[in-house]
Amino acid sequence: RVHKQELELLNSELLKQKRQIETLQQLVEVDGGIVSEVKLLRKESRNMNSRVTQLYMQLLHEIIRKRDNALELSQLENRILNQTADMLQLASKYKDLEHKYQHLATLAHNQSEIIAQLEEHCQRVPAARPMPQPPPATPPRVYQPPPYNRIINQISTNEIQSDQNLKVLPPPLPTMPTLTSLPSSTDKPSGPWRDCLQALEDGHDTSSIYLVKPENTNRLMQVWCDQRHDPGGWTVIQRRLDGSVNFFRNWETYKQGFGNIDGEYWLGLENIYWLTNQGNYKLLVTMEDWSGRKVFAEYASFRLEPESEYYKLRLGRYHGNAGDSFTWHNGKQFTTLDRDHDVYTGNCAHYQKGGWWYNACAHSNLNGVWYRGGHYRSRYQDGVYWAEFRGGSYSLKKVVMMIRPNPNTFH
Repeated sequence: RVHKQELELLNSELLKQKRQIETLQQLVEVDGGIVSEVKLLRKESRNMNSRVTQLYMQLLHEIIRKRDNALELSQLENRILNQTADMLQLASKYKDLEHKYQHLATLAHNQSEIIAQLEEHCQRVPAARPMPQPPPATPPRVYQPPPYNRIINQISTNEIQSDQNLKVLPPPLPTMPTLTSLPSSTDKPSGPWRDCLQALEDGHDTSSIYLVKPENTNRLMQVWCDQRHDPGGWTVIQRRLDGSVNFFRNWETYKQGFGNIDGEYWLGLENIYWLTNQGNYKLLVTMEDWSGRKVFAEYASFRLEPESEYYKLRLGRYHGNAGDSFTWHNGKQFTTLDRDHDVYTGNCAHYQKGGWWYNACAHSNLNGVWYRGGHYRSRYQDGVYWAEFRGGSYSLKKVVMMIRPNPNTFH
């Protein structure tokens, strides 16, 4: 009987151990699955690390490539700036040669006119009449036979003759005592005049190219006289209308003048200086936007200081309907790409792409880039703008700057 109880206890213990063994086997199976999952996760982690390393290397290469591109772009910009400077120098030299050629062509044309008149006069003189002796030589002067407008319009080109202030003028032409009695198409004086108002007072009421010689100088210049804009007698010193002329020029070119007198042109700082310092002049700026709206700004006085003062601007009182975007530049010196006279730490001409009496930098930029259509996109505000009229990001369609004597105003 005792043995039977022991056997039952042993069986019970065996069953208990069997159940424990089964439980342990189940745990081992579960742990084995976890181990497999851990191994799989380790493998995926290694793959992910490899992918991250690959992406890091790609990013590093991209950063290096962009840095190299930025360096190449900087080098390219420097080369472009150098090429631009070279082009400006070449353009200036070309303009100088062109101006000299035109001056000689004009002189030759004038001499041909005089020769033709002398030949006609000789044919009219009786054969028995002795030829009159020429008078004593007169001081050097430039002869301009009448009528001036008819002659000047026959010139092959109308580029501004910025080199007419020559130290040595051509030798005096011989004059016959009866030359003034030769028939002429008009009795109007043929110039040169001190300005366009004097030409108007002498009866020349047509807007055209005229020869002007300011007082106190031997400097001759061709200008466009606007005799239609009421009351007439306006001397045009700047005009923008179609973008045909590049206004991003150097100091010497802005000093002498450039462009086409009957189109886009800049009369020249030296010419403007001599004109505005022979009396009291006012400035009229007319503007037109791309919708056809026209406005104006007028300043009661306008003159420039000499080159020794870098053509400092002197302006008077404003009135008009365009808004005053020029008084802010009053008292400022002229600045170009190669002559920095503005108050800004950099060169305003570099950003505004023109020559102007920059402050820091501009409320007006009438010598900037002529953009078609009005609103433009540019890294800087470099268009032809008048800030009080359409703002600095709007390039105007047409601009004219012209001067006229204003005896009621004093410097």
